[in-house]
Amino acid sequence: MHLDVQDLRNFYYRSALGRAAQKSLRERMLGLWPEAKGQTVVGYGFAAPLLRPYLKDARRVIALMPGPQGVMPWPANQPNVSVLTEETLWPIETGHVDKLIVLHGLETSERAYDLLEECWRVLGPGGKALFIVPNRAGMWSRRDRTPFGYGRPYSASQLETQLRKHQFLPERHVGALYQIPSAKRVWMKSAPMFEKMGRHTPGMLAGGAFMVEATKLVYPSKGKVARTRRAVSVLEGLGQPVVKPAAS
Repeated sequence: MHLDVQDLRNFYYRSALGRAAQKSLRERMLGLWPEAKGQTVVGYGFAAPLLRPYLKDARRVIALMPGPQGVMPWPANQPNVSVLTEETLWPIETGHVDKLIVLHGLETSERAYDLLEECWRVLGPGGKALFIVPNRAGMWSRRDRTPFGYGRPYSASQLETQLRKHQFLPERHVGALYQIPSAKRVWMKSAPMFEKMGRHTPGMLAGGAFMVEATKLVYPSKGKVARTRRAVSVLEGLGQPVVKPAAS
């Protein structure tokens, strides 16, 4: 079930913990995608907090927000680029997206299979998607006071397996949200230290979320079933002998 857009806005823009989470996610994203000059960048779910760095140089930026979640105008004091859309029927032509960011979209979807198919459809050949989901081994997925405590959390292997089934090639993954998911002052003051330490931790066990960068594969074409070889008996396909009735 999708979260309400008002709750997401209040968390990311009006709470200290949400602004710290936004900073952690954005820095990790920019480490993977430092620029998008001349490209079409699309965010789905509630990816608006991460799209702002691309507004200046990207050819086009679109923030898609699913109907069950609701939509808000974004960015503030600039021409609106946010669009309310059906979850699995986006108003984007096939193959026109260079970069796609999915945040609070996949884990809360009741139609994850169809959603991933739509992600694959809109990306151009070789286009890249960044899927950001709650880490099932992290503390954030166990606290329902943040958006990462809702929906289905993933492990890295679970998400990568699901992406491969939809003809995505997972290439890189990083963790994020290493700070304690608490707005208490002592934990907020320690957040930079936890983030710095967490990024040098092997694996992603400590992170509250992780990001998987995946590339769209266009070969083999979807819908074609690969042929498999199997042993065939020399008698296979022969029917039972037919006995003709005796002439009377």
